[in-house]
Amino acid sequence: MKRILLFLLVAITFNLNSQTKKIQILSSEISTVDESRFPGATILIGNVKVAHEGATLDCKRALLYREKNVFQALGEVVIEQGDSIIQYSDFANYDANTKIAKSWGNVEVNDKEMKLSTDTLYFNRTDQILFYPTKGIIKDKINTLTSNKGTYYLEDKKFTAKTKVNVVNPDNILDSDHLDYYTNTNLAYIYGPSTVFNRKDSTKIYAERGFFDTDSDISYFVKNAKLFSKDKTVEADSLYYDKKRGFASATNRIKVIDTIQNMVVKGNYAEIFELQDSLFIIKKPVAISIMEKDSLYIHGDTILVTGKPEKRIIRTYHNVKIFKENLQGKCDSIHTNQETGLTKMFVDPILWSGKSQITGDSIHFKTSQTTNQLDSLFVLRNSFIIQKDSLDPNNFNQIKGRNIFGKFEDNDLRLMLVKGNAESLYYNRNDETLKLETITKEIASDIEFLLENNEVVQTKYFTKTEGNTFPPSQFPEEDRKFRGFIWREDEQPKKMEDIFIKDKKVARKPKKKLPEVENAKAILNTEFKKKRKKKRKLNLEE
Repeated sequence: MKRILLFLLVAITFNLNSQTKKIQILSSEISTVDESRFPGATILIGNVKVAHEGATLDCKRALLYREKNVFQALGEVVIEQGDSIIQYSDFANYDANTKIAKSWGNVEVNDKEMKLSTDTLYFNRTDQILFYPTKGIIKDKINTLTSNKGTYYLEDKKFTAKTKVNVVNPDNILDSDHLDYYTNTNLAYIYGPSTVFNRKDSTKIYAERGFFDTDSDISYFVKNAKLFSKDKTVEADSLYYDKKRGFASATNRIKVIDTIQNMVVKGNYAEIFELQDSLFIIKKPVAISIMEKDSLYIHGDTILVTGKPEKRIIRTYHNVKIFKENLQGKCDSIHTNQETGLTKMFVDPILWSGKSQITGDSIHFKTSQTTNQLDSLFVLRNSFIIQKDSLDPNNFNQIKGRNIFGKFEDNDLRLMLVKGNAESLYYNRNDETLKLETITKEIASDIEFLLENNEVVQTKYFTKTEGNTFPPSQFPEEDRKFRGFIWREDEQPKKMEDIFIKDKKVARKPKKKLPEVENAKAILNTEFKKKRKKKRKLNLEE
């Protein structure tokens, strides 16, 4: 008895479920059959309307296969699912068993967020998914999305579009091979090679993964990201870009290419301020000035680039090192004006040119604006040049004076003029045997040196006051090194990679300490408070 009751309960339940799955005819002007042409079908004509589990379908004419539970619609087909979507097409087939509708011919779908137009569309009502295998166009309040095929998830308001995807709005054009687009947030997530092109200023971004907010114009890309503007290209592992604010930040393996000034800046973290024409870069930053045969590398803790291309200023702060095949250097900070080609080195600066070590209170060198090659050198106050003797490491040729001015040819130092209180000390060797013959010490108001292959080949003295030439055995030992002599060869970067090596701190004469601050923003805040306080005081006095 219990088994009979259980069987009846299952049968009733199955029958109820079957009934709920059946397509119901709500209206039709004509209902007929034609077994010869449409076996098993009911032919419905005129104002046809059917319903199935929360959805209705309207059309001009239709075939209803009751046994198969399949509905075929023709002419002005409209499918409505509650208040979520409404769909229009010329034709449609609906399988009530799978709850999948296929529509074709001028298909249009509308919901609260968007309108979809395509030629063929599949609607899976169970999973609430729309799929178009042919070209589709999606329009919302901001964007128009076009793709060769795609899927729309009704519950998530998400389009997954593939193959030649194009998103257009008044400001930007986004092209991609694969992206997810949310119609309720206007966010696009990319999963393949993609570009965002700004229609107003032609700025372009390339990336292979990330997201783009088409509403706020903010993007964040994390694979092969590249930002192209009129005068520079930014490459990085990851890139955040706020177009409206003109701000970008980049992380890891950054390369900023200045296409106008022929310069590259590298590092691992950078911030770019387009409206101020500036950027700063940290974490192993290096600025590379590309020259005809060789490049000049400048590294420091922080590199700051400001100004328009024709008036660009590059500042490098703290633990600065320079490398070029025939010129190396070191100092605390550097200031380069690309308009004038002048580079200034500050705080304990030192240069190495060939075999020569050059020091002074400050060192400047200039690059030619026409050839982009080194043009001239200025060593200001307490100038000192030291050159190790080619055969005896204990002997050093030395030049000392108030200021030194040099001239480059083909990026090699060819002429030097020592101005004011000039002194020189030279170890003279036989041209053939290279035996040390004499040591010459001269003092003059000015001394001029002509160099070849970084070796002094000619010396010219102006208003010579005193000088002597000694046999090596008779030269006073205490005069072998001028006052202030320090040989710093161990600090010289011998190859480009050496500019990233941190030097050990060396005790030198004490310098005036600067007040310590956390960062540049703290300085700006301090200055702002001072100005505001001063303005307030003036108002009170008035």
